Amino acid sequence: MICHADPLNCETPLARLGDEITPTADFYARNHFQIPTLELSTWRLRISGQVERPLSLSLEDLMRMRSETKVVTLECAGNGRSMFNALTDGEQWTLGAVSTAEWTGVPLVEVLDRVGIEPRACEILFRGADGGRIPHPDPPPQGEGNTRFERSLALDVARDSHALLVYAMNGEPLPKRHGYPLRLIVPGWYGVASVKWLTEIELIENAFAGYFQTDKYVYEWERDGRVVREPVTVARVRSMITEPASDAEIPAGNLAIRGLAWSGAAPIARVEVSIGGGPWRKARLMGNQNRYGWRRWELTLPVLGQGTIALRARATDLAGNMQPALPEWNRLGYGANSIQEVAVRVR
Repeated sequence: MICHADPLNCETPLARLGDEITPTADFYARNHFQIPTLELSTWRLRISGQVERPLSLSLEDLMRMRSETKVVTLECAGNGRSMFNALTDGEQWTLGAVSTAEWTGVPLVEVLDRVGIEPRACEILFRGADGGRIPHPDPPPQGEGNTRFERSLALDVARDSHALLVYAMNGEPLPKRHGYPLRLIVPGWYGVASVKWLTEIELIENAFAGYFQTDKYVYEWERDGRVVREPVTVARVRSMITEPASDAEIPAGNLAIRGLAWSGAAPIARVEVSIGGGPWRKARLMGNQNRYGWRRWELTLPVLGQGTIALRARATDLAGNMQPALPEWNRLGYGANSIQEVAVRVR
């Protein structure tokens, strides 16, 4: 399981992911730079660029605006990267780079309506306070370049995304490690879109081509002798077995299998479970259907005999997307949403 401090990147143990909401202390962390220190007395969110009325907002200003609370699952695009047969660059996450929280903040559209958008604007650039040195594809004399963490959304996508400018997490002020005092949350998208330590929003005329937009967080394959690239956007459908744990020893008899399923494209339609290579059986979906949060599921089946058996679970969403048997390899190791297999020992 990945967990290190420079920069802070930590998975959540699967045993702590069984509830609809992940406790804040257990929520996974994915960062590219050191966590910045921001003073609330001087911090401002500045909205500029192709706007009619540029704004500079304090946290108090934002908290006086209309707010919403949404339950949203965030998953790192590299979650499950270690499942690829051929090694790729990047953090070798197992399956714990995902968590769900209750987020409270100002709808992005509320701020956009206040500033007024000029006709020339085509994208919205979100800039975090975190930054540092990154490898440069064509190194300048000093060898490396500096950058801030920046991501953009197309204007129409941003308006339809239900994005929030978040200042609270699970009913408490946003913790420093998760973006204090303000972060973006883009429901349904991989976590890279949800920029932390947000300080600037800029309406721009042209497509953004920053490091974390075009060098990283793209699917890249070689097909028919040419390189094909697609941006990492909506989270792919996925299910995860949280109980029993891998390599657990269990008694023969009725076995309760539990887990979670989610998809950025649509709500979960069904989860199916296979034991020991047997037929797929439909699990029971539990709790309330939440458009952007994961769904708990469970299935109890008899397990007879002794020895090691494999448990498998696959999810299908209402858009018809189903988990593949094998991960779709790509050079940077994103979107590895293949069917999980958990081996347990029956005694």
